[in-house]
Amino acid sequence: MAPKKLTHQVTLELSAGNAPVVDLGKMLGQTGINLVEVKKAYDAATAAQRGDIVPVVVSVFEDRSFALRLKTPPTSFLIKKALGDKGSSRPGHEVAGKLTQEKLRAIAERKLPDLNTADIEAAMRTIAGTARSMGVVVVP
Repeated sequence: MAPKKLTHQVTLELSAGNAPVVDLGKMLGQTGINLVEVKKAYDAATAAQRGDIVPVVVSVFEDRSFALRLKTPPTSFLIKKALGDKGSSRPGHEVAGKLTQEKLRAIAERKLPDLNTADIEAAMRTIAGTARSMGVVVVP
């Protein structure tokens, strides 16, 4: 059997366990796939992470079938969650707070599958850089 031909590939950041159909419709409506089925598959796959933002890569094939590939939550989201959602989430506004090495390591371990390193120390440096750019102090 020949492999399916890919027609569209879209990355979406959706609420885990409760994907809004409106967001799915905006990005996937023109593909002709069944949005309710995409929502059901995404919600089932992310039910354990409810409350998080979980990016997903939706691959749409010629026969209007689809495949989902889940990614880890955005680094900024994980940092804000570790800080207890302190500060503003508006663009251009820094988030105030201090990130401990334990929290930094936990975030790095969670993000490791999506980073371009297998070394936890390098992953921690990457996460620390993101935190600093958000105005978060990383304490030793």
